[in-house]
Amino acid sequence: MHILCRKFSVCVELGCGRGHVAKHLTCENVEKMFQCDMSSKLTEITQVSEEIPTVKMVVDEEHLPFAENSIEIFLSSLSFHWINNIPSALQQIHKSLKPDGVLIASMFGGETLFELRSSLQLAETEREGGFVPHISPFTRIRDMGDLLNGAGFTMLTIVSIYL
Repeated sequence: MHILCRKFSVCVELGCGRGHVAKHLTCENVEKMFQCDMSSKLTEITQVSEEIPTVKMVVDEEHLPFAENSIEIFLSSLSFHWINNIPSALQQIHKSLKPDGVLIASMFGGETLFELRSSLQLAETEREGGFVPHISPFTRIRDMGDLLNGAGFTMLTIVSIYL
C-alpha cells in the first residue's frame, strides 16, 4: 500500500536515517527525492527507492538549504524530537514549501516514556540525592499545534495515537 495518492515533483525526507520512509514511495508518488540527515554515516547507508531519482544530503534540520517555494512535500519520521529549535525549523519548512505543499511528520509527544523518565528520576534521586534529565522533553500536542500555526501553517490535521 502506498502512503500518497497525489504525485509530488520534489520531496524532502528530513531525518531520513536508514530510509524507512523512502522505501514506501514510488515514482507514481514522487518524481525527485532529497534524503536529508545530520549524520553523514546514515546518509551513506540510507536505503533509496530504486524508482525515484534521489539526492542524499547531510543537512542540519535547523538550517535548511532549500529555496523558498521549491518543495512540494516534506516527510519526517521521528526526527523532530532531535531538533533544538523546532519553531525555526517549522518556519523554514513552511517557507520552502510551495503554496499547496504538505508536511507529514511523526514524533513522540506528551507523556511518551513517562514511566521510564519517572523511574530514572526516582532511582537517581535515591542514589545521588538529585537527578539530571536523561531523556529529551517531548512536545505536547496542543503546543505542537501552536508551533505549526506560529510557523504559518493554516490547514492542520494533528492525530494523536496512544499505544
